[in-house]
Formats: sequence, structure tokens, C-alpha cells
Amino acid sequence: MVDLAYMSAIELIEHYRDRSLSPVEVARYLLDRIEQYNPIINAFRLVDEATTLAMAQASEQRWSQGEPWGLLDGVPISIKDLVTTKGWSTLRGSKAIDPNQAWSVDAPVVARLREHGAVFIGKTNTPESGHKVVTQSPLTGITRNPWNLDKTPGGSSGGAAAALASGIGSLAVGTDGAGSIRIPAAFCNVFGLKPTWGRVPVYPVSTFGRMSTIGPMARTVSDAALMYTVITQPDDRDCFALPYDKRDYLQDIDKGVRGLRIAFSPNLGQPCAVDPEISQLVEQAAQAFEQLGAEVEVVHINWEFDLLEMFLPIWYANYANFLQLYQPEQIQLMDSALLAIAAAGQRLSLLDYFTAMNQKGIICAQVQELFHRYDLLITPTMPIPAFDAGLLRPQDFVDDWSWVPFTYLFNLTEQPAASIPCGFISDGLPVGLQIAGPLYSDALILQASYAFERAYPLFEQHPPIESL
Repeated sequence: MVDLAYMSAIELIEHYRDRSLSPVEVARYLLDRIEQYNPIINAFRLVDEATTLAMAQASEQRWSQGEPWGLLDGVPISIKDLVTTKGWSTLRGSKAIDPNQAWSVDAPVVARLREHGAVFIGKTNTPESGHKVVTQSPLTGITRNPWNLDKTPGGSSGGAAAALASGIGSLAVGTDGAGSIRIPAAFCNVFGLKPTWGRVPVYPVSTFGRMSTIGPMARTVSDAALMYTVITQPDDRDCFALPYDKRDYLQDIDKGVRGLRIAFSPNLGQPCAVDPEISQLVEQAAQAFEQLGAEVEVVHINWEFDLLEMFLPIWYANYANFLQLYQPEQIQLMDSALLAIAAAGQRLSLLDYFTAMNQKGIICAQVQELFHRYDLLITPTMPIPAFDAGLLRPQDFVDDWSWVPFTYLFNLTEQPAASIPCGFISDGLPVGLQIAGPLYSDALILQASYAFERAYPLFEQHPPIESL
């Protein structure tokens, strides 16, 4: 039943409405699929069959009475294991967190999904506290890419992306502090949106401040837009959230890109070399936008400061701050790579941090000036394809950040950015195209992504997991 595995959320709802499928049938099928494939890909940290089936049965009863709760009633969704979920432990990929405690709080995104009748199918793997952009942790081990089990799915939302690519759930909750939605989306041939900061309410308050956001991941843009309509609804617990815009993100998603001014940067002004096959696919994507009616112009960006030198003090300081939440005996159980990041933050002076924050403000203004001239910016999501699972970085790179040069900028500037599939290199690994926009242009990014997806429906291609 491959068609059921890769059925979109919108298609599932249509089937529930005409009674040709039931939420229980879908939930049972996906639980069987998890049992079959999770030992291979290791996407899920927690699966609770009884809870999933109870949610599906409640949804089925509502549909039988013609009274679905909301926009996602019966739709199977996975939750990244950084996001608190009532009744399920949130262990953050860590041995330092006691699973035997009261788990009584839904994060706002989880609460909204629950109110709209979604069926939770499990919690997906993450590196410890999302600190690296591959998905492996002391608690759960290595998550693998379903397109090639020898490769990483990226991170830190690698479990979510691997599950989606494997046909396990229509939707997934991801988080993005430096590219953690977009990187695995690119490596796994799925769609992911990092929202404008504050558009999706967050609780508890993130120790990473305005760097990190929660966003939708899906196999299709329209499914992500449907989910985004739900998770952007307000929550009083987040006093820093943007005012609720009451937007239906599916409305006008098909307006196309004709007349839009799109900047195309082959390398985002960064020194990293881009794989030639990826460069070619991204350039073809830029040409596709021209064919769809947009005005596309190549831009060469010269940043006023080195982006990585500006980013790292802020990143390190956030993890030093995060570590203060834990006791010494807990810290001893943590991933050594996380502790090294926190230690680098502890060595920073307050002046180092504020210098980086001041530079961030100047770079934000420089990016805003670019978006005064252009509606959108497109770049590669990643300069390289997925590399070997188990490694912290590709073998040809000497540090953890030079191979992810295109994503963290938009966490610093708080602007929305998405990754959408744009093709495959010769060895069959997927490539992602990043589409970024000015603050509050989330709907426009979805609109442009949808136009590209309609012209190039790469989501219809699935990994060879069925033959394993």
C-alpha cells in the first residue's frame, strides 16, 4: 500500500470525508510501517501504539458523526523530541533527562494540533538538544537517510525528515535554530519551512532566544501550508509571539510567481564551494522561476562582516546559557560535542557577545536592504549532498559550520526561509533549493514554493526503502 504511505494530508482528509478511508486504518498501517522500517532508519525515539490508536479511534468517531474537530482531524503527525507533549516524555536526545516524571504540558504547536484532531504517531529523533546538524545522540544512536542508509538525513530534525521520506506520517513538527528544518529537508527530498520568528507561538520559552523557531515539515507544500494555518494560531503563554494574523495559508497559495522580483545567489556571498551537480540543479531551478513568469537576477553579496565569525559567539553563548538548567551529575551524561560548544560559550566575554549582536544588527539591515529590491531570494539549501552517517561533518571539512553556510543567516535575521526539493544528483541523493524572504513573507514563500512544486513535482519520487 505505497499509495497510502505517501498520501498527502489533504488527500487523507478527502478520503475521511467520503468514508473511503478511516483514521484507524491509516494509523494501524503507519504503526506497522514504523515496526518494519524504524529498526532500519531509526527515525522515532518514542512510539505509543495505544495512544495513537485511541486518538485515531476518537477521530474516526467524529468523522462518522460528521463533526470533525478541525483542519487536521485524523491526519498522522510526528513530533520532534525537543517539543513538549502531554503524556509523552520529551528527552531531547539526552541521557541526562529523567523520563519518569510528570509530562503534563503541551507546547503551543502540539496543543493546536491536538485541538484540530491530529493523530500523533510518535516522537522523532534529534541530536542532544538540537546542537548539531546531523541526527545522532547518546540516547538514540544514529538516524539514517532512507535514500541511502549509509548517509545522514542531516539534523537536527533528521528523524522528522527521515520519517516523512519513508512514508511514515503526512506531517512532522520540526525546529530550526540554524537550519535544522531546512538541512534535513534538503537531504531527504521533503519540504520544510522555518517561519518568521514569533509567527509560531513557543512555550516553554526557548533558552536560545530569537534564534530558534518551530515549523512545519511535509512532503508537499500544500500540506505544510495547511499545518501552518493551525500552528500559527495564538497561545497566551507566549508573550513574545507576533500578533495572530488569522491567515489561511492555503488561500491564494496558487497565485504563482508572475511579476515577482527574485534574487538568485549561487553561494550567498560565502567562501564555501558548492558541489557542481548541486550548482547546476539550483541554476536550473532559477531558470524555472523565470519560465514561471518571475524576474530573476543573479546577485553577488559582499557581507560587511564574516557571517560565521558573527554567528558562532551567539550560538556558543546560547548553549552556555542552556547548560545552566542542569546539575553537574546530569552534565556528565551529555554529548561531548554539546559540552564543547557550551565551554566555548563560557569562555566568551560579555563584550564578545554584544559585539556579535551589534554586528548581527548591521547584517540584518543589509539583508533588509536586499529585500527592498527583491521579493524573494533563492540559494542552494546545502552546498553538498548527504554524507556518511555517523560522522559529525563531511570528511573534507575541518569544522562543523563551513559545510552549512546558507541556512543560519536567516535564523540571525529572523526571516522566513524554506527548503524545497529541486532534483537529484547522479548517485540518486536529493538536492534542496532554499527560498528566503523578508520578515512576515511566510505566505509568499509558500506561494513561490507551491508554484515550483507544481511545475516540478519531485515529491512524487520516493526512496528505495520498499526494496530493503
